[in-house]
Amino acid sequence: MPDLLREAAARLSGGSDTARLDAELLMAHALGIGRADMLMRQRDLDPPDGFAALVERRAGGEPLAYITGSRDFWTITLAVTPAVLIPRPDSETLIEAAVDHFAGTAGPSRILDLGVGSGALLLAALDQWPVATGIGVDMSDAALGVARANAVALGMADRADMRTGDWAAGIEERFDLILANPPYIVADAVLARDVIDHEPHGALFAGADGLDNYRRIAPALPRLLTPGGMAAIEIGYDQSESVGALLAAQGLSVAMRRDLGGHVRCLIARLAADPA
Repeated sequence: MPDLLREAAARLSGGSDTARLDAELLMAHALGIGRADMLMRQRDLDPPDGFAALVERRAGGEPLAYITGSRDFWTITLAVTPAVLIPRPDSETLIEAAVDHFAGTAGPSRILDLGVGSGALLLAALDQWPVATGIGVDMSDAALGVARANAVALGMADRADMRTGDWAAGIEERFDLILANPPYIVADAVLARDVIDHEPHGALFAGADGLDNYRRIAPALPRLLTPGGMAAIEIGYDQSESVGALLAAQGLSVAMRRDLGGHVRCLIARLAADPA
């Protein structure tokens, strides 16, 4: 089987920067075991049926997470389908910002996730703070189906209320933590083939300047935040000034948080009356 892995990695090397890792994960998936277990036992295992077909799907540009049907995020593992964006490590920056904000406290009691998608942000936050409850809102019923299934699989169905909605419309209560990763890509952006060909466009694009959804979210934040609470909002690498101005125009104080690549990935918004 080591030879089969080498051949698969070579087949994937033209379209993936992680060809060997992709091959290993596909092999483990085909075998129904974890990657570490597969690597330890690879010389003793028989090549599984269907592995070659999985490799061809990946070589054709299909994202690995859609092929395997799962993705790790923060401390949880999520099911993912083409109905939702694939959770990315950059989005963990929002959870990191919240962890720092609530350090030394009991943590948030009520959490709101605007554009919940797979449930990644809300469910990661609920896993971080086991006594918290929250609401996840999305316009896509298909995405909400994935989020609800993930909540059930993680034992959080009674703590996560997944609702069909248009951002914050109709939500009247206040929240200690608001999470938002809205579509923010400009309409004419050129994206990688595996993204543009497979991930849902409604969760990617946001008008001519990429700011359409921030213009809708920002005005709702002052009425949704509790005193001492925070909103963590994901942005594109070049949107800190434009989105920051939209938040500041609502009387919110704004701070920045960089991702592991050094890009400003998260804007932290708080009520201006809160102490710094």
